[in-house]
Amino acid sequence: MISVENLSKSYGLMRALKGISFNVAKNEVVGFLGPNGAGKSTTMKILTGYLLPSGGRATIDGRDVVADSLEVRKRIGYLPESTPLYTEMLVADYLRFAAEIRGVPGRKVNDAVERVVGLCGLEMVVGKNIVELSKGYKQRVGLAQAMVHEPDLLILDEPTSGLDPNQIVEVRKLIKSLAEQHTVILSTHYLQEVEAVATRVIIVNRGEIVADDQKDQLLRRMSSQAIRARVKGPKHNIMAQIGELMPGRRVDVMWSEGDYHDLRVHVSTELRDETVPEALAHLMVKNGWAISRLEREQASLEDVFRSLTAHADGGGA
Repeated sequence: MISVENLSKSYGLMRALKGISFNVAKNEVVGFLGPNGAGKSTTMKILTGYLLPSGGRATIDGRDVVADSLEVRKRIGYLPESTPLYTEMLVADYLRFAAEIRGVPGRKVNDAVERVVGLCGLEMVVGKNIVELSKGYKQRVGLAQAMVHEPDLLILDEPTSGLDPNQIVEVRKLIKSLAEQHTVILSTHYLQEVEAVATRVIIVNRGEIVADDQKDQLLRRMSSQAIRARVKGPKHNIMAQIGELMPGRRVDVMWSEGDYHDLRVHVSTELRDETVPEALAHLMVKNGWAISRLEREQASLEDVFRSLTAHADGGGA
């Protein structure tokens, strides 16, 4: 569906993208993440034809985003972060206008508008001027215009911005359902949103891709980097013997109360296997230390994001 090969973009001396490459398959929902200035907005603008790349190539459904820009745009629904609306128009008129300029045949325009009004929950405001709407409803209208021509690919930049908690849940359900018929690239600062709807995560930092994997695999890999143990015993002896068992490994004491200690044992790449908890359990049993917890720490997407972008200092859009 999408193929990006060595894509780069420079603004004068600043390199916003430094030769990134990735592919997105049909019907994938991909969370496209990065700190401010990482290059994610630049990437999306190149894919949608808003910007020309400085180098490399991107294709959508086999069509080059530069050489076949008009054909590519027919296949894309785009919701930018700043929702593009003609606020003096009625919601229904605006969506009909959007359908017509996107090439929806005249006899199908009303059906197309009715479909997205229902999907985006706009029934109560379809006869109102857009200027009268709350920010949340304006965001829904923006999402509706991106979907009205039933594009193969939806590129959504902060799609739940300004929505209340109930609306956010509804839009997330909608995005998940769209994957049955659409490919979706979702960029957002709400990492819980990506955890809720995406199956794959791409993280960019300083114009480069620092992670690209299925969400579950990425979380599993990060989760294996530490073991959490809750132990009752003499703190000095526990720390000393864990140090002997795994020399050079960092052990953090998360909290202590009397003889109870909650420990976080960092595990290096070569030790990411099932023998580590087993070895720790054997050590504790041998010394008569009571164990009330021993498990791999479960990473969140926020943990992954922070570990990969913690030293970001910007450099791209």
